Amino acid sequence: MIEGLIFDMDGLILDTEKYYFKYWIESAAEFGFSMKPRHALAIRSLAARYAERYLKRALGDDFDYHAVRARRRELIHEAMQREGIALKPGVQELLTYCRDNDILTAVATATPTENAKKHLAGVGVLDMFSHVTGGDSIEYGKPAPDIYKKAAMELGLDPICCLALEDSPNGIISAFTAGCKPVMIPDLTEPDEMLKPLLYECVASLSDVIEILKRERS
Repeated sequence: MIEGLIFDMDGLILDTEKYYFKYWIESAAEFGFSMKPRHALAIRSLAARYAERYLKRALGDDFDYHAVRARRRELIHEAMQREGIALKPGVQELLTYCRDNDILTAVATATPTENAKKHLAGVGVLDMFSHVTGGDSIEYGKPAPDIYKKAAMELGLDPICCLALEDSPNGIISAFTAGCKPVMIPDLTEPDEMLKPLLYECVASLSDVIEILKRERS
């Protein structure tokens, strides 16, 4: 029986992954590094300690991860202030279904907890979640399982009773190794042949998750 849903945030609830993708590349260019789209895609939802190692291997030991990341944050903030933050399709529909059917909901995101809460409040959905678990609340971020284990614990549930909703490979690995049932809703990339065996389901929109819940809880 599925009793809880644990949501990633960027690229799943919020249509923000496009900003992270775009401004990693632009910020790196300002520092003289030619970051490729594949590099930006590879570090989606990846904890900083792992992302730094990956980018130094890919772009050189002189890649100043923290300076580039700080500039990327500035560019993203400017873009969000200018363009606003949109919800991904199906968010409201799925959250309303969960509320009406007593299904617990939480967020597990690499974003620091208070920043995540601010973003979720800004689009009017924060009060639809019982808990928000940010990347600053655990020692090892995605793809380690810690954040999904903690989110399930905060809901008072065994991970096996939780669907984990993700758009990125690193998030899917985190959810799978935590013992959750990973459901991918692709944003910037589709699952490859190595990722597919880890998936419980792959659907086009969050609203499609309602049919999974109906099936599992019937």
